[in-house]
Amino acid sequence: MTETITDRPVDTFGTRTAVTRWLADFEKALTARDVDAAATLFVEDCYWRDLVAFTWNIVTVEGIEGVRDLLGQTLDRTLPSGFAVAEELGEAAADIESWIKFDTSVGRGLGHLRLRDGKAWTLLTTLNELKGHEEPKRDRRPKGIEHGAVPNRRTWLEQRRREAEELGHATQPYVVVVGGGQGGIALGARLRQLGVPTIIVDRNPRAGDSWRKRYKSLTLHDPVWYDHLPYIDFPPNWPVFSPKDKIADWLEMYTRVMELNYWSSTECKSASYDETAKEWTAVIEREGVEMTLRPKQLVLATGMSGKPSLPKIDGMDVFKGDQHHSSEHPGPDAYSGKKAVVIGSNNSAHDICAALWEVGADVTMVQRSSTHVARSDSLMEMALGALYSESAVASGMTTQKADMTFASIPYRILHLFQIPVYDAIRERDADFYARLENAGFMLDFGDDNSGLFMKYLRRGSGYYIDVGASDLVANGDIKLESGVDVVRLTEDAVVLSNGKTLPADLIVYATGYGSMNGWAADLISPEVAAKVGKCWGLGSGTAKDPGPWEGELRNMWKPTQQEALWFHGGNLHQSRHYSLYLALQLKARMEGIPTPVYGLQEVHHLS
Repeated sequence: MTETITDRPVDTFGTRTAVTRWLADFEKALTARDVDAAATLFVEDCYWRDLVAFTWNIVTVEGIEGVRDLLGQTLDRTLPSGFAVAEELGEAAADIESWIKFDTSVGRGLGHLRLRDGKAWTLLTTLNELKGHEEPKRDRRPKGIEHGAVPNRRTWLEQRRREAEELGHATQPYVVVVGGGQGGIALGARLRQLGVPTIIVDRNPRAGDSWRKRYKSLTLHDPVWYDHLPYIDFPPNWPVFSPKDKIADWLEMYTRVMELNYWSSTECKSASYDETAKEWTAVIEREGVEMTLRPKQLVLATGMSGKPSLPKIDGMDVFKGDQHHSSEHPGPDAYSGKKAVVIGSNNSAHDICAALWEVGADVTMVQRSSTHVARSDSLMEMALGALYSESAVASGMTTQKADMTFASIPYRILHLFQIPVYDAIRERDADFYARLENAGFMLDFGDDNSGLFMKYLRRGSGYYIDVGASDLVANGDIKLESGVDVVRLTEDAVVLSNGKTLPADLIVYATGYGSMNGWAADLISPEVAAKVGKCWGLGSGTAKDPGPWEGELRNMWKPTQQEALWFHGGNLHQSRHYSLYLALQLKARMEGIPTPVYGLQEVHHLS
């Protein structure tokens, strides 16, 4: 969610010359195993972000010493070569940038380079495929039928049925993915194409139910261009903002078309890792029958918004109305004419308040802390438009290029790219913000005014993409109590810290979610959850994102302190993009390719 393309004309010849010269010098130093010479090709305040290619990890190193350390520990086994401008990706965004490609000892990579004064300022390197284990696509696509007369021929359907009958019974999956939402499905598709036997387990009866069962007004707040799944884009007539049931149906279709081994109505009850056998014992219950799976790798794809966080409030046991977390909210229909109190002021709170108001409920939002609000139209035009929009597509921007462009900006400096965008949004929508503040709504733009996406990366909360509810708040149609806490509940009311009492038939706790490692505590053990530590956040030292600086999102899509345990989550964009790198890490391990991890994350926070 950032504007990264400049308006400056691209000096193709000058850029090509400078980039080609830099790549040649870099490869010469690497071939000579001269780490010092390679490091001098970077500016002092440089950043190298590597997605698996050099490190078998997701790591950003900073400064020349960081470059020197990374190369010193990875160069001899990576054996990088063939650095060149990636013509197939087209021109980069500015006259100091270029797409690049390269080989390693085991794979082929793509990347992005930004120069400053002839030296590297930012470098992105990503593993794109494993040699000898390429995906069967384009000129490698399967024929789909064996021509000629074949005794005892099995049709495609017969082969699929046999696989489904045997996997998990006669044969064991290499990977079990716990959670069949967008993350688990995207990863399952990647693993399927790489030939990794995988079972996705989800407790819901149907694929897509993680969306289908949410409150009826839920829609994606991100636009369609940002939300494609791997391999299959949404069709060109798909709505810009997808209703939750439409997304649910798409996910269900996708699991079938991509031939995923998707076990619905299946719950993972427990899991334990055998350090000697190097495998998991996962006890599952499938349609009421308990069984055991023994995968080598376990992926928790239970959603970045993982375990619901419920506050502990005196009187919750005496309140006689309905009360539930926003994740369990059934929708507004039963509450027409009722008094509703929604505790929280982020996306879900606004959506639920607006839907309740639409059916005639008397709604009060309780805002305990400030919230960043950005109008959807402004985000579309000013924050996303250069990468994820119809005009971007028309100008030649592909999903891969957009994802790689965004990935090329190191998290340490991403806020510097974001601040001007949100400064412009704040100026454009000044009247809108004034109306909200006049209504008593507490606004912020993040600790450093870097806006929505940095809040998302740092803490996964604290924002609302406005699709209409803010006008209701500003107008007073949705009543507001801000800067207060809930002191206690009575049988029929919510008592606030400012002394007010709000009569209530319904209380919705739109109070967010805990860290994903809470699922590890439930499924595996509290000890393993503590061993891997908190998921998500950058260590920025901003609100709800305590330091030290991590450089990457904690525990996401990369090795953890618990061998063979992985976390996969995030929005549709992240599920699409990072599923490739997680899948390649899992495939390499299945094939016995050595995967020594550089920079394994240390644990600083437990939850």
